Amino acid sequence: MSAETLDASRGARKTFVASRLGSLLAVAPLGVWTVNHVWDNLSAFQGAEAWQTSVTHHPHPVAHAATLVVVLLPLVFHTIWGIGRLTSMRPNNEKYGYFANFRFLLQRASAVGVLFFLGAHIWLAMLRPRLLLGHAETFADISREMHHHMPTLVVYLLGTLGVAYHLANGIGTFAMGWGLAASRKSLRTIERLSYVFFVVLLAMSWAAIYALWRAGA
Repeated sequence: MSAETLDASRGARKTFVASRLGSLLAVAPLGVWTVNHVWDNLSAFQGAEAWQTSVTHHPHPVAHAATLVVVLLPLVFHTIWGIGRLTSMRPNNEKYGYFANFRFLLQRASAVGVLFFLGAHIWLAMLRPRLLLGHAETFADISREMHHHMPTLVVYLLGTLGVAYHLANGIGTFAMGWGLAASRKSLRTIERLSYVFFVVLLAMSWAAIYALWRAGA
């Protein structure tokens, strides 16, 4: 085997491993944590104390640090991997139909939107309050912003829409990439389940936003 062939084989192997790892991290822990985080935010319907306990309270600093490691490190890896895919992959109009290629483009577009949304959300909701104000984000602050600052409300509505679509479509891609869905029947089943997941996650997200918006009144 020539040196060029060996290098190409190693490059393909690295790309394969990075692709599998990137898709895996998108589902676990990122996808699992996202669903849990949205669920915790639904406690806004129960008031400030319940929301603070569910969303911002950590029983021990170690628990908070562990959360950061479990979430932020996979997020950084998935982001770097995703940017590489954005710059290297193109729609395949010869092999796939219009709708499949539209979903491909929409997945990439949602990735860009989600990247900016998460960057703003992590800074404003987690880092800025703790680093500059010395405490976690308060229920009063976020609910007031949701109700009285229209750009914040719009950004959260569109941002959670992008997250719900990107994660739902990513789960379908994960199932195909890992061989969990190979036949046409199983692919259709995964596709329908991803639609249901998208609707459910988006409904939960917008319900939490509504609860915060209502409390801000």
